[in-house]
Amino acid sequence: MEFNHIPVLPQEAVDALSIRLGGVYVDGTLGGGGHAALILEKLGGTGRLIGIDQDINAITATRNRLKIEAIHDNFHNLSQILKDNNIPKVDGVLLDLGVSSHQLDTPERGFSYRFQGHLDMRMNQSAELTAKTIINTYTQEQLTDIFFTFGEERHSRRIARAIINARKIAPIETTLELSAIIEKATPRRYGDGPHPAMRTFMALRIAVNNELHPLDRALESIIECLNPGGRISVITFHSLEDRIVKRCFNRLADPCTCPRDIPYCACGKLPVLKVITKKPILPTKEELSHNSRAHSAKLRVGEKIHETAIATPKTGP
Repeated sequence: MEFNHIPVLPQEAVDALSIRLGGVYVDGTLGGGGHAALILEKLGGTGRLIGIDQDINAITATRNRLKIEAIHDNFHNLSQILKDNNIPKVDGVLLDLGVSSHQLDTPERGFSYRFQGHLDMRMNQSAELTAKTIINTYTQEQLTDIFFTFGEERHSRRIARAIINARKIAPIETTLELSAIIEKATPRRYGDGPHPAMRTFMALRIAVNNELHPLDRALESIIECLNPGGRISVITFHSLEDRIVKRCFNRLADPCTCPRDIPYCACGKLPVLKVITKKPILPTKEELSHNSRAHSAKLRVGEKIHETAIATPKTGP
């Protein structure tokens, strides 16, 4: 199976890892292996690269093409994956969050409002929850909350009501059925704005795969797995994702819990992370011209500077 994937912010994300020969690196969202190929190139035949992905199709195709260690799992479980493979720490981790180009362009996966397919949207196809289940069984209030919270859809209530009314007549089975319901429920758009179903489909995908709720904890766990000096590159495509990454990085860069009005730190919590990107790195105009998936991408980078267990009180005047 072909699993083509044009990586987003490829050089920026990989260069930010400051890859050293002989190091151990993780591509936590392997996909089609676009980022992984660049990491391998920089390793120059030395060191070790581990690829992780929830999608078994990505694992099979990319493992065969790049001949790398590829593990069918979720990057949230990196700590246990490293233990299982007798790896104490790693020197860098890259995460490209969101849906892959292959998944979007495979109609039967149900991720796209542009193609006819079953309402699936599972990244891990062995998982139970599907978009069809959510659309046909969740209450109007639950649907409204999903569309508004995860999709930032301002017409979330109208869309949820339209879905409830439509499924009273017959179950909603396919992506194009749902897309048509959403279009009919939302006001007409003028110009070249996004498709009316874009935000709702994104919200459903996030809900099906539980992408946001454990992300903060996953980032902290991954940073714990880094050697001092190791780096983490995270590419996001959603304002909520980016906010979670930014807040996590900032919290680990300044973990002091002392009242701000005291003249020195007494809690002893030293920074775990140095934020390399004060502002996110965005795609260039050149990349945007040939890779539409890059339009909402943001890259944030952090460098591990202390182990989380370190807590030596700092003194001051």
